[in-house]
Amino acid sequence: MRKIINSTYITLDGVIQDPQDWPGNGIEPDGTGTKVQVDLLFGCDALLMGARTYPPMAAAWMARSGDPYSDRINSMAKYVVSSTLTEPEWPNTHVIGGGNAIDEIRRLKEQPGQDIVQYGFGQLSYALLEHGLLDELRLWVHPLFYGRATPDSLLFRPAATAQLELADTLALNTGTVILTYRVPSSSRPPTLTASESE
Repeated sequence: MRKIINSTYITLDGVIQDPQDWPGNGIEPDGTGTKVQVDLLFGCDALLMGARTYPPMAAAWMARSGDPYSDRINSMAKYVVSSTLTEPEWPNTHVIGGGNAIDEIRRLKEQPGQDIVQYGFGQLSYALLEHGLLDELRLWVHPLFYGRATPDSLLFRPAATAQLELADTLALNTGTVILTYRVPSSSRPPTLTASESE
């Protein structure tokens, strides 16, 4: 079965919104972080997004082309969970209605193919975690206290308790640390067979 891998930037004070606006520390990246992101993207053939993530992602990437990363993300299948989006402009984008989103995503995971990537952590991510559909979480912890946030800017949302296992750590030369967590199979809800679900 395909995995859903979430990759999220976060500050030390829990901010996850608008990382492009965070100040840098002046240290030039050595390319390791870029390689991690490229390897993740090319290990997946689908991108999953919530309704809030889609507009800025679409605007940013539709304006770019001519490099392997941009061409890959623009050409791959994209799935947006939304009850209002009807005609997405980003090519190869499919809308999953909010009412049956969990069932549709479960079917998407069961289809053949590479893994599925999700960027940013919000309401959809918590729903995936609650229903046992999120397999891996990569937190890119930036060495920064941003100091300005609204409740919607933070990672925290009221949600069910979930225990994850640390699978890997990678410290970048910039001071950012990538923490990779996996959801243990023992904590996943049982999967119904066809006869049990009828």
